[in-house]
Amino acid sequence: MIELEQLRAIPGAVVEADDDVEAINELVLARNWGDGLPVVAPTAERVQAMLAFCDRPVDQPIAMIPPRYGEATPLRLAANAVMAGCRPEYFPLVMLAIEALCEEKFNLYGIQATTHPCSTLIVVNGPIAREIGMNSGHNAFGPGNRANATIGRAVRLAMWNIGGAIPASGDMATHGAPSKYTYCIAENEQANPWSPLSVEMGFPADATTVTVYGAEAPHNVNDHESLSGEGLLRMIAGTIAQTGANNIYYAGEPLVVLGPEHAASIAKDGYAKADVKKYLYEHARVRLGALSDHNIERRLVQWKPYVEGLSFEQRDALLPVIKAEDGVHVIVVGGAGKHSMYIPTFGPTRPVTLALKHRDGALVKSIGELRQA
Repeated sequence: MIELEQLRAIPGAVVEADDDVEAINELVLARNWGDGLPVVAPTAERVQAMLAFCDRPVDQPIAMIPPRYGEATPLRLAANAVMAGCRPEYFPLVMLAIEALCEEKFNLYGIQATTHPCSTLIVVNGPIAREIGMNSGHNAFGPGNRANATIGRAVRLAMWNIGGAIPASGDMATHGAPSKYTYCIAENEQANPWSPLSVEMGFPADATTVTVYGAEAPHNVNDHESLSGEGLLRMIAGTIAQTGANNIYYAGEPLVVLGPEHAASIAKDGYAKADVKKYLYEHARVRLGALSDHNIERRLVQWKPYVEGLSFEQRDALLPVIKAEDGVHVIVVGGAGKHSMYIPTFGPTRPVTLALKHRDGALVKSIGELRQA
């Protein structure tokens, strides 16, 4: 573990400030280092404790965060994780999420700088999500769980402080969204009748993974009435089929979050996850005439690859919101209640999944394995 003297000797690592909660928070606000909520002072001792769960050089970047392309060193990430209120054992997931966000196909530059109200949704799978007590059940997207709240917030603060996604400067979102404070959940694997997201993405069941999406806030699907899997899927498809989301224009792999009760009902009727995806691809469609003439004129070329012979006059033609049979992701999250959720994406982005590994490539099976003496 890095010694305090070594930490303080790193150029630019230390800022002198009064040891007072109000003074620290006034300093953070004055320097535009925060999200508007109170922060935990990132003292050298707290940053050192965070870095105890880092097995790489603390001053070497693990990624470059756009739009500023600032160097995301473990030291800088640790300071943001402390400010967010993370426990030190959460820190490996913060670093893993940053690595995933900065992969080229995710298009973090576009997500950071767009006028669209998207944020970075983090979905955690595997044993470490359970070990650190992440919430995958009731209110998983809401408040009340320290791991969910602070991991997501730490990533957002890093995107702000290191990446430069400052409102009206690097972040040009017209309205923004509450999900820009924190957007992090675990999948409810125990309630999932199919393979979890991590396995679907090619990792073994005992891997701990982070999957990131450039996503809007969730849209509720309320269905207390359907008695069949097909009925539930029809209602979900209807929720997906909206004119205003970016997925009507782009092949952006949106996300369907099934509540456990809905998932159980759909699986009981014999639907595999691939069947769910195929149904939603075939039925989540928007009639061309539902869009304005100007949208049709300007966007027609984007839809032609997906609708044979499409022309301006075909107002009854159906546009697929999901652009391929495997172009939607399906996970299970939540507690009791007949609700599910649809999460549109920014559009020109692809989800990225990474597994938590040691330097030698072996899977991390318990978070204690990463703790440095």
